[in-house]
Amino acid sequence: MDLYITSYCLVRDNRVVVNDRLVFYQENILKFADFIKAVYQQGQINYPKFYKMDAISKLGFVAAELVLKETSTEGLDSGAIGVVLSNASSSLVTDIAHNETIKDRNGYFPSPSVFVYTLPNIVIGEICIKNHFKGENVFLISESFNARLLHDYVGELFENGRVDACLCGWTELNGDIFNAMTVWVTRAGFTNSEAGQSYRPLLFSAENMNVIMSHN
Repeated sequence: MDLYITSYCLVRDNRVVVNDRLVFYQENILKFADFIKAVYQQGQINYPKFYKMDAISKLGFVAAELVLKETSTEGLDSGAIGVVLSNASSSLVTDIAHNETIKDRNGYFPSPSVFVYTLPNIVIGEICIKNHFKGENVFLISESFNARLLHDYVGELFENGRVDACLCGWTELNGDIFNAMTVWVTRAGFTNSEAGQSYRPLLFSAENMNVIMSHN
């Protein structure tokens, strides 16, 4: 069974690359919050809950939306569209922020708006809610980007007939240092031609994901 990467997105170093095209770059943005807001606005993404998300969710959500703008889900059952993401730090940034609200027992006031994001798979929930995806989803933790892990897990979902399409990738953030890669994977015959794009699909393999991840 052949699977293909029909679009991809990279978000890092104050730039965004989609299907080999540099779609955003602004050298003088130093804060992640300012950068991701600018990308969200330029990408004309419409999802008011974006502004309430924690940083890791904003990163993964924007990287997902920019890939999905390049694809077509027409003809796909929403229950057969999966999402598989991974990172190294889980939701640590938000966990630390939550801990700040509870460590002082004399001023104990945990914030529900922070606490709700103390799980890494919340970003998957936001992506699925926005796009009405109802298929298999999982958030994997590895010490570094592990293309083989993602490839094998996603491939198993296809092999077992659990998905007909899958968004997968990496979304990592530490302060203002961030790195995200998302790819859209479908069976042979489902390409992004319906979306009017010219990107040539790549065979879905660990090697090709590593090539995309190393894109300069």
